Amino acid sequence: MSIPADQGLWAEGVHETPLRVSGIQSANFSGPVGSTIGGQPFLSEQRVLEEQEEFWGCTPLYGDIEIRMRGTITPRSMVAFWLSGIETTPEQSGEICVMEVFGSAPQAVGMGLHRFRDPRLTEEWATVTLPIDVAQFHTYGVNWRPGSLAFTVDGEVVKRVGQAPDYPVQLEIAVFDFPDKADLVEGRVPVPELVVSHVRHRPSA
Repeated sequence: MSIPADQGLWAEGVHETPLRVSGIQSANFSGPVGSTIGGQPFLSEQRVLEEQEEFWGCTPLYGDIEIRMRGTITPRSMVAFWLSGIETTPEQSGEICVMEVFGSAPQAVGMGLHRFRDPRLTEEWATVTLPIDVAQFHTYGVNWRPGSLAFTVDGEVVKRVGQAPDYPVQLEIAVFDFPDKADLVEGRVPVPELVVSHVRHRPSA
């Protein structure tokens, strides 16, 4: 995945800050037009404007999930891999953030749990500083069990969370660019890139 210099903005005029993105998700669901169901809304009381056809690809519930990837990013871009609740109801919206890295802090790997609209969860997300180069391939994963999450990098546990969603999630992988953060290279807009060699889900016993 990459973002060429001439790619337009995502949600232009709606998203608070200018944002460009290239990403993929493993499922798709939205409620009826006018509802607040589905889609990880980024505004309070955001409504569905266009109903989408349902697609249920990879939607795991528990297990070991990992991605092997590398990212070419600068201080104006980032890469991320996260697992978001399908949101067939607004409460099923918790997010397991397996990794997110900004080019402005390339060794600070964000991971943990975002509660969003799930009242049973508590926000528990932070960065873990690791001696890695995100431009090289690394394996980022989570061991997801009822009531617990163990986050790994290259097979080593680096963070634990004592809570977890108890509903299926979709996998989301993306590279982002923030045009309001000036970072030109010889007068050119840099092209961020995310290369993935595999994504794997092993169901828990």
